This record gives sequence, structure tokens and C-alpha cells, in this order.
Amino acid sequence: MKKVIKSILAMMLMTMASCSSTQSLQEYYVDNTENPNFLFFDVPASILNVDEVNLTDTQKTALSSLKKLNILAFKKTTANVAEYKTEKTNIKAILSNGKFTELMKMNTEYGKATIKYKGEENAIDEVIIYGDNDDKGFAVVRILGDDMNPAHFVQLMQAIQKSDYKGEGLGEIVDLFKN
Repeated sequence: MKKVIKSILAMMLMTMASCSSTQSLQEYYVDNTENPNFLFFDVPASILNVDEVNLTDTQKTALSSLKKLNILAFKKTTANVAEYKTEKTNIKAILSNGKFTELMKMNTEYGKATIKYKGEENAIDEVIIYGDNDDKGFAVVRILGDDMNPAHFVQLMQAIQKSDYKGEGLGEIVDLFKN
């Protein structure tokens, strides 16, 4: 009987230990969509207006793997400095929890940025672009798709440059990081 009880307790401890108390990126998005300090956009891939452009087969493959973009941005003001610091710490903890593989880091004129992905090297399901500027705020862009290939991202960027898309619908996000 003691062995059964010990076995049950051991299984319960293993189950509790395997449950992560860290918030997922999806949960973070959902929790903050109604927060007035955040801007939230759920953008379908169709907004890119690349249907009428002459695309190569590689560009078509890259575009067909893209499903949508989720954009969440925190706009820093003098009134929300403390919350900015808290939220920046929270999002960085989520992005550094080991579920994402870092692709690159960069410094731009707008601030610092990190690109991470989730999935297999040649079959990515989610790309995360995180950027922050201590004067303006931060933004997290989730690019969701099926079996996206990193080598095709360059092709996709070329297709978007050929398209009619000029950033319509994303004005607030662009304005967030402009001077």
C-alpha cells in the first residue's frame, strides 16, 4: 500500500513539475489585446496584395506558406513607464524560455530587434520579430504559417516589394517607431 501511495505521489510531482508556469506567447497576446497601452493587429496574408504580381514558383511557395501576422505593440508614454518596464520584462521572459530558436539580432535606427522561430529548421511554423526602443515602446510580430522555409523569406520579401502593399492598415505601428 505504501508503494502505491509513493508511486501516486511521485507521478503527481512529475506531472506538476512538467507543467510550465511560464505564460505562452499566445496567452500574452490574448491577455493584452484589451489593454489600452497596447496596439493589436491580426493581419491576414491576403492584405499584402501580391495576387496580381508575377511571382516565381519559389515566391508562390513562400507566400502560400504564410497564413497571417499577429502584431502587438506597447506604446510607451510618460504615464506608463513602470508598466512598460514590467511588460518588457514579461515578453523577454516568454521569448527566452527555450521554445524559440534565435535566428538573428540587430540594431536599427528604430531600436534593437531579435528574430526567433519555432519549428524545424526547414519547416518553420512561427517566426517572432521582437523590437524595442526605450523611448517609444516595443512590438512583437508573430508570423504564422505552415512549413515556412527561411531560405524563402528573401523571396517573399522580394514579392512584397513588387506588390501594391504600402503598409495600409499598419499606420499606428509604423508611427510608433518613427521619429
